[in-house]
Amino acid sequence: MGPTTTMEADFVIQLGDKAHVPIVAFSAISPSLASLQSSYFFQISQTDSAQLKAITTIIQAFGWKQVVPIYVDNSFREGLIPYLTNVLQQQNIQVPYLSAISLSATDDAITQELYKIMTTIPTRVFVVHMSPTLGSKLFTIAKKIGMMGQSYVWIVTDSMANLFNPLDLDVWESMEGVVGVRTYIPRTKKLDDFRVRWKRKFMTDNPTLVDTNLNIFGIWAYDATIALAMAVEKVGYNESNNTSSNYYLPELERLGIAENGEKLREALSNTRFSGLSGDFNVSDGKLQASTYEIINVIGNGEKRVGFWTPNKGLARNLDTEDRNNNSTYSSSKNDLGTVVWPGEMNYIPKGWEIPSINGKKLRVGVPVKNGNNYTQFLKVIQDPSDNSTNATGFSIDVFKAVVEALPYGFPQYEFVAFEKPNGEMAGTYDDLIFELYHGKYDAVVGDITIIADRSNYVDFTMPYTESGVTMIVSMKDSRKKNAWAFLTPLTRQLWATTACSFVFIGFVVWVLEHRINSDFRGPPSHQIGTSLWFSFSTMVYAHREKVVSNLGRFVVVVWVFVVLIVVQSYTASLTSLLTVNQLSPTITDVNQLRKNKMNVGYLKGSFVNGILKNLKFQDSQLIAYQSAEECHELFMKGSAKGGIDAAFDEVPYVKRFLEIYSCSKYVMVEPTFKTGGFGYAFPKGSPLVADISRAILSVTQGDKMKTIENAWFKESSCQDSNTKFSSDNNLGLESFWGLFLIAWIASLSALLIFFVTFLYQHKHIWLNSDPNASIWQRIRVLVRIFDQRDLNCHNTFKKSEIKTERIVSPRDDDLGSVEAFPGTHCPPSPSSQTESSVSVYGDFSADHGSANLHSCAAYGENTEMEVVQNTNPEVEPVNNMTESVSVTSSS
Repeated sequence: MGPTTTMEADFVIQLGDKAHVPIVAFSAISPSLASLQSSYFFQISQTDSAQLKAITTIIQAFGWKQVVPIYVDNSFREGLIPYLTNVLQQQNIQVPYLSAISLSATDDAITQELYKIMTTIPTRVFVVHMSPTLGSKLFTIAKKIGMMGQSYVWIVTDSMANLFNPLDLDVWESMEGVVGVRTYIPRTKKLDDFRVRWKRKFMTDNPTLVDTNLNIFGIWAYDATIALAMAVEKVGYNESNNTSSNYYLPELERLGIAENGEKLREALSNTRFSGLSGDFNVSDGKLQASTYEIINVIGNGEKRVGFWTPNKGLARNLDTEDRNNNSTYSSSKNDLGTVVWPGEMNYIPKGWEIPSINGKKLRVGVPVKNGNNYTQFLKVIQDPSDNSTNATGFSIDVFKAVVEALPYGFPQYEFVAFEKPNGEMAGTYDDLIFELYHGKYDAVVGDITIIADRSNYVDFTMPYTESGVTMIVSMKDSRKKNAWAFLTPLTRQLWATTACSFVFIGFVVWVLEHRINSDFRGPPSHQIGTSLWFSFSTMVYAHREKVVSNLGRFVVVVWVFVVLIVVQSYTASLTSLLTVNQLSPTITDVNQLRKNKMNVGYLKGSFVNGILKNLKFQDSQLIAYQSAEECHELFMKGSAKGGIDAAFDEVPYVKRFLEIYSCSKYVMVEPTFKTGGFGYAFPKGSPLVADISRAILSVTQGDKMKTIENAWFKESSCQDSNTKFSSDNNLGLESFWGLFLIAWIASLSALLIFFVTFLYQHKHIWLNSDPNASIWQRIRVLVRIFDQRDLNCHNTFKKSEIKTERIVSPRDDDLGSVEAFPGTHCPPSPSSQTESSVSVYGDFSADHGSANLHSCAAYGENTEMEVVQNTNPEVEPVNNMTESVSVTSSS
């Protein structure tokens, strides 16, 4: 019992395995000892690996993404670092650097190492894992060189936190703001009584020593001794000879096997009791993980800010956690108390800063625009007085607004122009990115496009402009200028549908008006012409024929509404085609450019050249330009004269080009090739990228971005880059089929109602007529009736126009005479042009049920009929009633 260091325990464990003797350690806490997989080794302490999850949870709670471990360079402590690195990386926390300090390192060596970290690594979150002696020296030097100020975070493991008490006052002051993690020992009456007894005994045995505090290792040693004593009492003691008889072997080789070792191992594994450190429970040779308390060094003392438990994570109070009984693992900083950070700051440090020495400014590279090459985005001016670089433009203003939106002070910076001695740009934008990659600049600001190849070397922020590469082409006027332009507004399908509808509506109105309206009667040719004239005249509302039936009026009202919509749409479309400029792009397809071997332009030095080569354009077709003015001149020449017919450029540049030259001259058309837009570049792994990106979102979503845009650009009213153009601008049937459907449904419904009513009124022809008559004969009779006037219709014909026919016996025809009135059979209309007088005598018939006269109407065309009824009561009628009928026939 009692190997105190990892090296001692490693050696003794091998002896225990050979002799079957349990090895009990209470201060050897390296997790590497577990890899020996010895069943006789009992680690009665919290291993270093148990606290790693607690430390990682704290780092997650405050949102730090990078950590630098600082540890003692020996086997006693370095066994923890591989485990710490793995746990951090599993939570996406980077470890950019490992700092190992020798146990015998001098102050100069420690100072040199800390300066190296401060000046070369932006990370300001450190996890210290070393003994209190070396740790005290480390913090004293860190305080002296300024590494215990704002933005710094120091977290110490339990190797120091468990032994804070004996530290000097100067060390306490230098550790102001340090956060520590150590095993939590509940304060009980049993523990307090033991401390008093131990202190009294210690002072009696060591009167010259001042330190009388009992640390965690002493408590574990006491519990380990009690557990071993309980196991021995359980097994019993049996003296035996356990040594080998071969005295010529080396001493270690003569070790025998303990007879009670196996029993003692099992008894120790099953020992359970309530010790000074809490519930004593050994599983797999290790003391089970318990609660850790999180402390904060303040002044010359410490303050507890929370706890960490394996199941529940962070908690401000253990009793609160037990009371809530919440199974959710917490990694929120809200579950910890207030922490005072180094520099006596109450706000959370950002955990990183740009390394600097003696206030050196950041070097921010900016590209140089040649001539008047979209200087609204960026313009670089050299000040000869102090040889400084002054950058202006949209990209610069956005960058300055983003820096102001950061929640902390941005390091001082200066713009450095990427140029040659003669003032020209020192290469392409890709060359500028490579300079950043090789460390010449700390950042690159400007109209830098985010693309995949560049992101392999640097990290980009979120874009602050629109993304994509699109094509610009010139516009042409596509107005139709020919004798048949008036046909253009409507498609062939719409013309055909409209014509068929006119004919159909004319037929429907003729059917509904033929029997009751003299305007729709006469010879067949006259009736057809009248019907078509009536239908087509509705197009200009010039129809003179009156429609007297309700069904006809209903159909005409619906049709006039349809005609109104179609005519108005036709008029508007024709007016637009003949008077308004019909602008359309000259080129709408990239394949057309390649097929016809047309020239295309691109901005000099842009990555767009690579896109065009990937599109299979020949080098002879590619022409570079340096400004919007030069691009316009190339368009004016065209491919035939050494110019271009299309240009490819990024969307922000294209919009500025369209601001200069009217949208009636140029337009953006598809295709659009996706890119990341304009962004700012930083070295790989720079912690500035995330904060700058969040600040860009804050600026672009607010009013500040609109103010910057208005300061540098005009409001553009041009087409968007995704606008699709089409030469087919005429009206099609798809826009009007609903209207025609309504008109046809209304017409068919009116026809259906008319024919149902007509057949119902003459149902006796089907039911009471001669049973020997065929269906065709009955249909012929119905057709004759339909061709005659309907005198029963209300206010259909004037009295002066009523005609009648002679009465013919029903035997004159196979089916009887044509019926002019219900229940009366009348012969067909006479065609002779004669005048006659007919006397009709009738009597009261029981069959008809009334005393009314039933007479037949003579349906001759243009025939006048006069009915004279005897109303003189002194004249005695023949057979109770006499009527004189005068018929005048003029046709």
